[in-house]
Amino acid sequence: MMEENTKRMLAGEPYCPATAELDGFAHYAHRLCRDYTLTTDEDTVERTTIIEKLFPNHGVGTYIQGPMFVDYGRFTTLGDNFYANANLTILDTCPVTIGDNVMCGPNVSIITAMHPLRYQQRNPRQLPDGRFADYEYGKPVTIGSNCWLAANVTICPGVTVGDGCVIGAGAVVTQDMPANSLVLGVPAKAVRPITEADHLANFPY
Repeated sequence: MMEENTKRMLAGEPYCPATAELDGFAHYAHRLCRDYTLTTDEDTVERTTIIEKLFPNHGVGTYIQGPMFVDYGRFTTLGDNFYANANLTILDTCPVTIGDNVMCGPNVSIITAMHPLRYQQRNPRQLPDGRFADYEYGKPVTIGSNCWLAANVTICPGVTVGDGCVIGAGAVVTQDMPANSLVLGVPAKAVRPITEADHLANFPY
């Protein structure tokens, strides 16, 4: 049974990240990320074991090059055939849901964490146990199936990316994107639909 504070976090309500439960979840995930970084492609059994622990909600065919950094992992859902190149970052203080056949280039960041704009609310304050911590909130992220997120893409809190999108290198996605769109820029925009005209003639399908 999750603590009330954790439930508030997942619901996108203000919460304190410095609780025993969330500290435990985070420290566990960070150790797994460290352990994964120390493996290579040849360490298939060890990598599979770590992925099972870090992402209990994942489909078949998960491949992550590593290194990676994940806040919790347990609040992320990965569909079948998820692929990520080096330096994947997922901050899943709210749920992250990723569909099937999603590819991530190097340095992709998927972020749900938010902080207040006013420093009076953002700055750390002392807790009853003497520690200092801030208050945060989040917004969930959903990425549809058959998407490609190219190098250095950032998906911001609260965004839904429709099925079949290509997010160009360096894009910062701050708003929802319609399915089957080519998405470019900072802030990112859907510049045009992806159609049959984009088919590469020499490819088999």
